[in-house]
Amino acid sequence: MKRIFAYTTILVWGLLAGACSDDESFTTSGSDLLTFTADTLKMDTVFSNVGSATYTFWVFNHTDKGIRLNSVRLKNGNQTGFRVNVDGSYLDNALGSVVTDLEVRKGDSLRVFVELTSPNTHELEPQMVSDDLLFQLESGVEQRVRLEAWAWDAIKLTNKVVSNDTVIDSRAPIIIYGEGLVVDSGAVLTLRGTTLFFHDGAGMDVYGRLITEDCVMRGDRLDHMFDYLPYDRVSGQWRGLWFAPSSTGNSLSGTEIRNATHAVIVDSAAIDSTQLRLAMTRCVVHNAKGYGVVSIASNISLSYCQLTNTLGDCLAVYGGRCTIDHCTLAQFYPFSAERGAALRFVGYGDVAIQCSNSILTGYEDDVLFGELLDTAYVFQYSFSDCLMRTPMVEGDTLNFRNIIWETPEDSIQGKKHFVNIDEENLYYDFHLDSLSTAQGKGCY
Repeated sequence: MKRIFAYTTILVWGLLAGACSDDESFTTSGSDLLTFTADTLKMDTVFSNVGSATYTFWVFNHTDKGIRLNSVRLKNGNQTGFRVNVDGSYLDNALGSVVTDLEVRKGDSLRVFVELTSPNTHELEPQMVSDDLLFQLESGVEQRVRLEAWAWDAIKLTNKVVSNDTVIDSRAPIIIYGEGLVVDSGAVLTLRGTTLFFHDGAGMDVYGRLITEDCVMRGDRLDHMFDYLPYDRVSGQWRGLWFAPSSTGNSLSGTEIRNATHAVIVDSAAIDSTQLRLAMTRCVVHNAKGYGVVSIASNISLSYCQLTNTLGDCLAVYGGRCTIDHCTLAQFYPFSAERGAALRFVGYGDVAIQCSNSILTGYEDDVLFGELLDTAYVFQYSFSDCLMRTPMVEGDTLNFRNIIWETPEDSIQGKKHFVNIDEENLYYDFHLDSLSTAQGKGCY
């Protein structure tokens, strides 16, 4: 018993001595400083009044003594919209945006979390939003980390239904929430010089008519998945466009549709050879997690368009009519080896394809597929003055005229036709390289 008591006494005194030792190990020297993983925390562009992603940095104590912090605070308090959590301690903006009495023992660290919901800037262009996060040491030294972001005022629409003829010509970005945007039967929506940012799950459903001129449609994530990869290069960010059977006379011009699920679906309707349901001119459809453009028993035309990098087919025509002129259909979808074709046309009812002055290429040895489901259907196709990555069709000069048949053995083939196919950073430029054998063809 005496031995146990003696041991316990020694242990208690040891713990007390250790505690005193810890107290004495904290420095008040102005030369003992914290180290930060970033002097300036640069955040991505955010929409005003929309919460940002969470950004982090670390605070290290590399000295041989502990450092006490009298306070950590935002210089401008709650005026800029930054929200900060220091290793579990929230800088409550209602209480002065400050925390007090923190410790960083020698060799230890703190993790700081930062978010931003910026107020409106009342400017058309993105504006810098900044603040300083101030670390007041017990020594009296003040250290700081700069917080910087760009805030962009936007118009927000949730489950918007366009019931009357409407023209939107907005320099301010428009964010679409909820199920998205609906163009009602009998209504015409005209978009000019406008960028639509669709939130996850949102899309556009057109029962009436859609006309676009020099527009962009994309997901609403402005931040990065990784340092090198903005979300804008990641597919499947929003639903895409759906044209109902009642919709006809649609025209998309100078319009870019990117990172959708199914970018453009033209649903089945009665074929009218004199009336186009969808005409696309100088459009870009890029990086879809499903189809690029799919036309079902419809009459559509594409002229000087780029359809690229889709998990499904870049262009799929299931019955109906489709005219393709001076287009680039390039299938270099990077996220799956089970990618679709550059062009697929199927005799789902009568089908008629006319393709001229275009480029059809991709990773696979064959990126062109035609299929007749029933010999009772009319199955017409014509390719002229094209570069095509598909096995050569011998002797058929009626359906294939002046074709450059691309093969894997060609010195210039596949991605070598284009200025930049950067698979590591997912950056693509489908302008033709000066050495390409497809000069004069495609959309550029």
